[in-house]
Amino acid sequence: MGLAKRIIPCLDVKDGQTVKGVNFENLRNAGDPVELARRYSEEGADELVFLDITASAEGRNTFTEMVERVAKVINIPFTVGGGINAFSDVERLLYAGADKVSINSAAIRNPQLIDEISSKFGSQVCVCAIDARQETDGEWYCYVKGGRERTERRLFDWAAEVADRGAGEILFTSMNHDGVKTGYANGALAQLSTLPIPIIASGGAGNMQHFYDAFSIGRADAALAASVFHFGEISIPKLKRFLNGKGVKTRI
Repeated sequence: MGLAKRIIPCLDVKDGQTVKGVNFENLRNAGDPVELARRYSEEGADELVFLDITASAEGRNTFTEMVERVAKVINIPFTVGGGINAFSDVERLLYAGADKVSINSAAIRNPQLIDEISSKFGSQVCVCAIDARQETDGEWYCYVKGGRERTERRLFDWAAEVADRGAGEILFTSMNHDGVKTGYANGALAQLSTLPIPIIASGGAGNMQHFYDAFSIGRADAALAASVFHFGEISIPKLKRFLNGKGVKTRI
């Protein structure tokens, strides 16, 4: 049956609180990230992702303290990202207790950072996040600065380079689907799945069938979601039972 598929709650953190929006905008409060982390760990999440979505100078200190607190209350791997601009930021977050780091804007600005992280800490530590939007011409373009700035990098070209440089996995967020709850970008996921590293699907989860589709149609290795977990619309134990019942192997 292959490796078990992973279910990953994502916590976007702003000023020490978890927030969630739609299409990267209109944020609303979803609670204390440390308490949410504890709950998800107890409910059977496979991993967690925390993203510092503002990453101001003060926010970095607040975020580092939060990482230290999270590391004390959970027993599953967790990835942190946001505001990582240099190798020293990577070290700071790993030493605070994170298992992996997620880099996006910094990787596009300085692709060599991927090589540095994987060579120093191992490829499993380096998650390359790619926020991409499908434009009217049908092409997917990568965005940086929290989805605010388009680059000329094309999704599939950049994803291939990321894999070649030694990233351990790719966290792909479809900006078209983010928070809309109509399903993941399964066509793009299926194309990304031909790469030799795991792909985490992000953006679009609204019901349990959407997770099944991401695994069966999109061939994703993991599925990440936020609001459906934060606001109690989907419980992780029920989701895993649903997926196992449909032949998708998950750890229960």
